[in-house]
Amino acid sequence: MDFVYNLVVVAHLLGMAAVVGGYAAGQPRVSELMVWGARLQLVTGVILVGLAESIDSLGKDPDMTKIGIKLVVSLAVAAFAEIGRADAKRGKAVPWMTHASGGLAVLNVLIATLWT
Repeated sequence: MDFVYNLVVVAHLLGMAAVVGGYAAGQPRVSELMVWGARLQLVTGVILVGLAESIDSLGKDPDMTKIGIKLVVSLAVAAFAEIGRADAKRGKAVPWMTHASGGLAVLNVLIATLWT
C-alpha cells in the first residue's frame, strides 16, 4: 500500500506543479494547465487523506485542522481557476482571478510544508 500512497503523492505534487507553474508563467489569464492542476490537487488530496486515515500500516496520522484548512483553500483555488478559465475563453480576461488562484496555491504549499 505504501507504493500506491506514494503514487498518489506524486500525482498530488504534479497537480501542484501545474497550478503554481502555470501561475509562474506570468500570463494574465488562467491556463487550462492551472485548471487541470487544481482539479488533480483536489482529487488526490482527498484520496491521500482517505488512505492515511483508513490504512494503519501507512503509519500516517493527519492533522484534521490542517487538512480542513487546506481543503478550503484548495476549493477556492479550483473555483478561481475554473471561473477565470471560463471568462478567458469568452475573451474576458480577469487577471485578479489568476493571481488569486496562483497565490492561494502557493499559500497551500506553505501550509503543507511549514505547519508542523
